[in-house]
Amino acid sequence: TNLLPKVDALLVGGAMACTFFLAMGLEVGTSLVERDKVDLAKDLLQRGGKKLVLPQGAVVAQELKQGAPTRSVARDAIPTGWAVYDIDEATQQDFARRIAGAKTVVWNGPVGVFETPPFNQGTLALARALADATAHGGTTIVGGGDSAAAIAAARLGDKGAHVSTGGGA
Repeated sequence: TNLLPKVDALLVGGAMACTFFLAMGLEVGTSLVERDKVDLAKDLLQRGGKKLVLPQGAVVAQELKQGAPTRSVARDAIPTGWAVYDIDEATQQDFARRIAGAKTVVWNGPVGVFETPPFNQGTLALARALADATAHGGTTIVGGGDSAAAIAAARLGDKGAHVSTGGGA
C-alpha cells in the first residue's frame, strides 16, 4: 500500500499473485492464497491501476514435485486441482522488459517455488534481468535470503546488485 505512490511499476509474482487472481475472480485451483488478504488485494487492484503488474500466466502442476507434469497456462485458465508454482515464459519476458527499462529495481522474493526445479525458471529469469539492468547502469537492490539465493544460483553475485540477506530485508 505504501509503495504504490512511490513506484512506476510494482511487479507481483509468487503466491501473492494468486491472492490477486482470486480477488479478480479468477480460478486459482489449489494454489497458495492468503484468503484474509483478498479484500486488500481488491483495493490495491483498484488503486494501483496500471502500476500493479500481475503475471500474464503461470506454470502449474498437480503436485509440487521435481519431475511432476507441468503446464503453462494463461492466468485466466488455471485448472481446478492444479496449483501455480511459477510464472510462465510470457511473464518472464514481460517482467524482464520492464526491469530493463527501469532506473532502480528493488527485488524481494522469488516468483516461483525456487527450491523445486523446474519451478525455479521464472526466478532465475528475473535474476538474469536484474544482472542485465545493473550492467546497463541501473541500480538493483535485492532483499531476502531466497532472492539472494537466486542471484547466487544464477551465478550473478558479482554482477553488481546490492544484496541484503538480513532478517526482514
